[in-house]
Amino acid sequence: MEKRGTTDCFQPVATGELPSQLPSRGDHPVPRLGIAPQSNPVSTNKFYANLFLGTQGQGVWTHPYSVTWSKGSGNVGSWGMAVSHIDANQRADGPQNTALPGAPIQYFINPVGIQSIILSAVELGPSTILTSTNLKAFSADAVLSPQAGSSSNITFPLLQGMGFITGVYSNLMPAIQSSVFFQSVTQVASRSGVFKYRIILDDGKSWLLYATPSNNQDPHLQLVSNTQIQGLRFWSGTMQITKNPAGSEGEALYDKSAGIYPIGAAVSGSTLNGLGKYTISWRIQGLITYPPPSLLMYALPHHIQSFDSETSRHKTNLQLQTTTKGVAIAVVADSWTMQEQSLPLDIGFAPWTPGTRSRSTLSVAAMQLIQQVAVSEINQDYNAQTNLDSMYFSGKALAKFAMVVYTTHDLLNEPDLATLGLDQLKGAIAVFATNQQIYPLVYDTVWNGVVSSGSYITGDSGQEFGNTYYSDHHFHYGYFIYTAAVIAYLDPSWLSLNKAWVNTLVRDAANPSTQDNVFPFSRMFDWYHGHSFAKGLFESADSKDEESSSEDAFFAYAMKMWGRVIGDTSMEARGNLMLSILERTLDNYFLLSRNNQNQPANFIGNKVTGILFENKIDHTTYFGANPEYIQGIHMLPLNPSTSLTRSSSFIAEEWSTYFNTSSPYPASTIVGGWRGILYGNLACIDPQQSWNFFAQENFDGSLLDGGASRTWYLAFAAAIGGL
Repeated sequence: MEKRGTTDCFQPVATGELPSQLPSRGDHPVPRLGIAPQSNPVSTNKFYANLFLGTQGQGVWTHPYSVTWSKGSGNVGSWGMAVSHIDANQRADGPQNTALPGAPIQYFINPVGIQSIILSAVELGPSTILTSTNLKAFSADAVLSPQAGSSSNITFPLLQGMGFITGVYSNLMPAIQSSVFFQSVTQVASRSGVFKYRIILDDGKSWLLYATPSNNQDPHLQLVSNTQIQGLRFWSGTMQITKNPAGSEGEALYDKSAGIYPIGAAVSGSTLNGLGKYTISWRIQGLITYPPPSLLMYALPHHIQSFDSETSRHKTNLQLQTTTKGVAIAVVADSWTMQEQSLPLDIGFAPWTPGTRSRSTLSVAAMQLIQQVAVSEINQDYNAQTNLDSMYFSGKALAKFAMVVYTTHDLLNEPDLATLGLDQLKGAIAVFATNQQIYPLVYDTVWNGVVSSGSYITGDSGQEFGNTYYSDHHFHYGYFIYTAAVIAYLDPSWLSLNKAWVNTLVRDAANPSTQDNVFPFSRMFDWYHGHSFAKGLFESADSKDEESSSEDAFFAYAMKMWGRVIGDTSMEARGNLMLSILERTLDNYFLLSRNNQNQPANFIGNKVTGILFENKIDHTTYFGANPEYIQGIHMLPLNPSTSLTRSSSFIAEEWSTYFNTSSPYPASTIVGGWRGILYGNLACIDPQQSWNFFAQENFDGSLLDGGASRTWYLAFAAAIGGL
């Protein structure tokens, strides 16, 4: 039961059929490779996607470990599942940017292919197949079978943060292997039903192996070479491997949790006034005793910061480095509850900063200039700028005009002028709501999502930045959802014909409930990592990634506002919670203030990540390496939530590092729309300078990005600065 006064953040948006204007097709260019039949939709953007993409030979990052199907590679030529953990001193650094203070490195990457421990079996060889089963938002089972149709196999339940890599053996002869080579293997006493082995590899790293036989009999594991430990034939049970950097203290912690393992997880959450809570709870299997041992899982820095008092009691001193998220800390508990204390409840459509809060009044002088600009922008040709062959660029232009119309109506108090723009805006978005755009959307029955028909028509997987392949849906659809929220706010009657279509976009990118079986749960936003992953159905050596942290936050903001205008309190609460989580995770991992403790000290001088992968961070973009591109893609679009996720101190540091008059790349020298993006962002900390830029006589319109308007930039600066 929902407590009185609280709002459940995970109520379904809808569970019914899709709008009739969306046709279905079942010929997606990416096949479901090795995926066993299952009733729930498969997530396309989750950490385990490499299991069923391309060669099936790229890694899966669970943090702090990664696992990779060996496929005959390495010193051992194994066909088992290789386990790797990378310490900070193993990272490789890119070249330095000597133009920036401190000369930060361009990128860092963690080595791949280090097969520290491999969980395999003597029967696995070239005929081995990898099957994925039970694919859900937080978990997947990777199953290795000696050949197709075999009843013998090893099942690896994969979950983010798991403290052990667990292989569940069924009727096979265990082969525990290492391409790093075993220096020593020692069997030592453990608790009843569990057989423990201390392993030291030739690189000096210490690991622990726990074997839990189904029949309680000694598995008789023997070191048969410096690359292989071998067990009994026809063996069933679990083999668990974990790295131990903490000697006897770490070993004692692992001992208490050995024999059990997570097989699934769920998230729940609620808000009450300004407090948001969310809980990740794990389902457990294995050697369950009474009372059962508690689960050992690794928490990321943002989890640790936001644990409630009860969860904090279960932190330990055991730590392992992650690849791109700082140091993970072991927590011995079957669930974690995180709290966000200051939800951004008062963020609405009007300009907002933490210091000023929401500002919807402008001075008479400011209104006079903005009104002149608004007349010009209201009367532009909306269709020419929005009916494009890209959901992304079309959405950006629609949202730009929505901001102009909102500003004209609410901040300038010009309802007649706003109505002219609103009518044009309704007509422009109707092209998409009726699915008459250049590349109409389709419902893909293979992967259960709404995708552009662009790649079907052109054969180009990169069409619309990979939308057909499920890349960037939150970036693309967030702009449409925001536009719809503005229209419905100004004209609630618009909802009757359009609400279901907009809700479909929300459901595709951010379905909050497994009760809605038309889409996977939370396709884009990862509730373990606390941010979204943009990469869809593309095999990747460095796994999932995200470039634009600001558009990630804009989606959450757009969803919040859409929830508000349609009266979906759960959606609005979820948007508020996601924004608060993003405020925390972007500060920890993406937006790098000088005191950042999670990214390498020789990298944080870049101020933003660029592209954050699961295995590397590269200070660049997918479309170029100009500094204004790299920094600016983490700024746009300027909106009321910008100052929540981009702190004033961070913006000041970034501006001083890159864009002020004495910096290497002065904003005044940047060409094209990126200059406008930089000066728009500046309004969050220096509204006067931002105003002066956009208020220039004979302003050069080429300095505005296609998703930005001079009307909104001026209104934002004037409102925040009291100008």
